[in-house]
Amino acid sequence: MPGLYIHIPFCRQKCHYCNFFSIASKKYINEIVQAIQTEVRSNSGFFNGSPLNTIYFGGGTPSLLSINQINEIIDTAIATFGIDPNAEITVEANPDDLINSWLQALSQTVVNRLSIGVQSFRNEDLTYLNRVHSANQAESAIQNALKYGFKNISIDLIYAMPTLDNEQWIENINRALSYNIPHISAYALTVEPGTALDLFIKKGKYKQVEEEKVAEQFQIIMTSMAKSGYEHYEISNFALPDRYSRHNKSYWSGESYLGCGPSAHSYNGFIRRWNVSNISNYLKAVREGTTYYELEELTKNQQFNEYIMTALRTMWGVDTEFVKKLFGNDFATHLNNQLKKPLELGLILQKNQKFILSDQGKLFADGIAAELFIS
Repeated sequence: MPGLYIHIPFCRQKCHYCNFFSIASKKYINEIVQAIQTEVRSNSGFFNGSPLNTIYFGGGTPSLLSINQINEIIDTAIATFGIDPNAEITVEANPDDLINSWLQALSQTVVNRLSIGVQSFRNEDLTYLNRVHSANQAESAIQNALKYGFKNISIDLIYAMPTLDNEQWIENINRALSYNIPHISAYALTVEPGTALDLFIKKGKYKQVEEEKVAEQFQIIMTSMAKSGYEHYEISNFALPDRYSRHNKSYWSGESYLGCGPSAHSYNGFIRRWNVSNISNYLKAVREGTTYYELEELTKNQQFNEYIMTALRTMWGVDTEFVKKLFGNDFATHLNNQLKKPLELGLILQKNQKFILSDQGKLFADGIAAELFIS
């Protein structure tokens, strides 16, 4: 079932590592909220009448929105598409925004899932990343969310920072686990071109990320989460059984999703499109009813590659019978031939007609997927 992604492109300040489209300002926030509603309405036929299964507010920092603004967007989405009675509705939030009054008001809405950008429980790491919040605020945010009845909570953690050794990483994981929350996302620090972090490393102000530490700390969290009963259901995501992020799982399962807001992406299996990454241009185009996105129609080869790229990242893996049924015998033959080498190397494991990454293979997921693609 389809999902709706809402991109809120505003932050209090830019994190050093972030390459998502956002600005360190709340200017135009009211205009963007109105434009997103207009965009939602203008795409009423995108899902061919199927109701929404998920709504996800990402960013940027969606917790900068008022509760009324969140409700306005949700109400518009429901009025436009309809919604499943058991839909998952998620809001990403920064810890410094999760004060009692905001959480209490949010708990009275239909939002039923919070994704909290903790990143670390250590002030040294948070300073390195240029996060706004402190370690104490990270703890308080989780405690407050639980106090106001949010049981479906996810937190984000970052590892492989030069400020974080293996023992400290274990302490961060254990602190997260102590709250018994159902979902934890963990991302290796990546130096994206053009970010402040990239510039600081080139100037010698910050140390380079160590690939050896990436592998070590990835192995640490895989081991820790497995011991605590969490399933490693996607490269960067761990959840208690059946507590996956339904919205993100739809991305990896090839479900249709509509992205609204500047820079948001959409996909329906046959086309991929992406909105302009400029607030002024987005607002002008939506206001005037002109095109605010670029679009690409996917060839069959691209559809196959899309499936491989997303499915291989999950614990459900790549299904050769599904490939044969959806794409044909030639694609299935190609896949079986290309799987031989990673199988021999132990990077991929076979379970009936499904092929999944081994723990070692998860370190090389993108490269392995590329070897399975059809050019």
